[in-house]
Amino acid sequence: MKSNDPAGERLIFALDVGDGLDSALEWVSLLKDHVGLFKVGMEAFTRFGPVIVEEITSRGGKVFLDLKFHDIPNTTARAVEAAMKMPLAMINIHALGGSDMMRQTVDAAQKLSRNEGIPLPLILAVTILTSLNDADVETLGFASGTDSLVKRLALMARDCGVPGVVASARDVTSLRRLCGDDFIIVTPGIRMAGDVPGDDQKRTLTPMEAITAGADYIVVGRPIRTSRDPVEAAASIVEEISKGLAKKPGHT
Repeated sequence: MKSNDPAGERLIFALDVGDGLDSALEWVSLLKDHVGLFKVGMEAFTRFGPVIVEEITSRGGKVFLDLKFHDIPNTTARAVEAAMKMPLAMINIHALGGSDMMRQTVDAAQKLSRNEGIPLPLILAVTILTSLNDADVETLGFASGTDSLVKRLALMARDCGVPGVVASARDVTSLRRLCGDDFIIVTPGIRMAGDVPGDDQKRTLTPMEAITAGADYIVVGRPIRTSRDPVEAAASIVEEISKGLAKKPGHT
């Protein structure tokens, strides 16, 4: 699928499993021809470390390292430089780390890529977690709601040279309008209609809705992992992505 289906390239599978490396890699073998990237988050990376990234790429998969680096500027920049020693397609930092942190990190990554010939991964800034709503951010002390805060953080990231963000599907339309067509938007919290009872995601859309709104990539985990037929579930999501692309203005 990846070689001939642009819609499949836009699907990121959340490989957030910690039961064992062999178990995790079984998902890679099963889905590598049906998804564009594998997201390695805190659970998997804490359990397995860089070896999981190497193993995924050795099997033909591409990796999105989702660790949401958030520290002082120098520490975050050095962490991203260290991560770039692994074969990564995407990596993220947290926009709440501030403009100096984001700017220094992007500059350091670009310099390392130039000087050592290391491929530059797509660097994304996390805005507000999709598990948080207006009441949650108010409790955290922010005067504005999630919509306003996400916009502010996305603009700050763009102005610091970060080429894209991770943001809720419900923020995609406003971010696309605000940040332009070239700004990359990766959207977690994607659910099929009626999916995943007891979910902790509060701001979700279906794959077709997210792509139609302007998302470039969508991240899907539990709707595939908990399906009786994960390959069929991935194929259904890719079909929805294709329908979303067809609905976008200017699609041919």
